[in-house]
Amino acid sequence: MNTLLIPAASRGHADHGWLNAHHTFSFGNYYDPARMGFGVLRVINDDQIAAGKGFGTHPHDNMEIITIPLSGTLAHKDSMNHQSLITPGEVQVMSAGTGITHSEFNASPTEALKLLQIWVMTKTPNVTPRYDQRRFDWRIPTIWIPIVRSLDSESESYPEALGIHQDVQFCMGTIPAGKSLDYTLLYPKNGVFSMVVSGDVLLAGQALHARDGIGIMGAQVLNYQAVTDAQVLVMEVPM
Repeated sequence: MNTLLIPAASRGHADHGWLNAHHTFSFGNYYDPARMGFGVLRVINDDQIAAGKGFGTHPHDNMEIITIPLSGTLAHKDSMNHQSLITPGEVQVMSAGTGITHSEFNASPTEALKLLQIWVMTKTPNVTPRYDQRRFDWRIPTIWIPIVRSLDSESESYPEALGIHQDVQFCMGTIPAGKSLDYTLLYPKNGVFSMVVSGDVLLAGQALHARDGIGIMGAQVLNYQAVTDAQVLVMEVPM
């Protein structure tokens, strides 16, 4: 079993005033050749966006983009004629494919917006762009809630999960203090990158705290033990 530990305090950091961002992997002006991603997982940005501020219209292509608001409300508009608000408990996915443009703003004039944005390299280039968003209840304790899956999955155990063009499974889990939860890989050759969204857990002999991340390769079952009430995002991806 091989591991890649990325403590929260060691991540890249950029403070633009309106945007306070932490980068698990190299992004923008943050570059670390040892942190270029984990398999097809290329970006995990932990962003705080000031009230009324955001990203103006900008392009993407051939990337699978997953956005998970943690607090506040995200206002989204894109070249596919989608205009929507995304709130905590919802997940948004975009397959950029042949190319899209979009904007992302904090919809509140008074409160900060906190979100995770994740980029996954696509399995199928130059597809027709697509968009989806859905609400999940990941507060249910001691169960993994699949939120993102492969569009090509032949065995779909949780059809409500949002589909992207890659052989992945993303799950969110809420684990009460003193409880544990096993995760079994959907694809045996994949690796798993886990981020502790909140709380404290033990995983593979490693103590992890809020926003710590760890990639694990070569294990088929992972055991997460909650030291305090914890929420964990599991990202199973091809290596």
